[in-house]
Amino acid sequence: MDAVAEKLDEKLGTWKPEISRKVRAVVSDVIEAADADGLDVLRSRAVEQEVLEQLDEPTSR
Repeated sequence: MDAVAEKLDEKLGTWKPEISRKVRAVVSDVIEAADADGLDVLRSRAVEQEVLEQLDEPTSR
């Protein structure tokens, strides 16, 4: 087993069930994107967070 897969397997057993469920969903999305050669279209978390913060900023008038 790959070192990343081993670490993921270990961590899934230590996290809270809700966290493990979310991680499994994200990993599944990444696998599907990789299979479709579409990793470049996945949004990065940093960009997503930046957009959310901009939307939350009060508008100046």
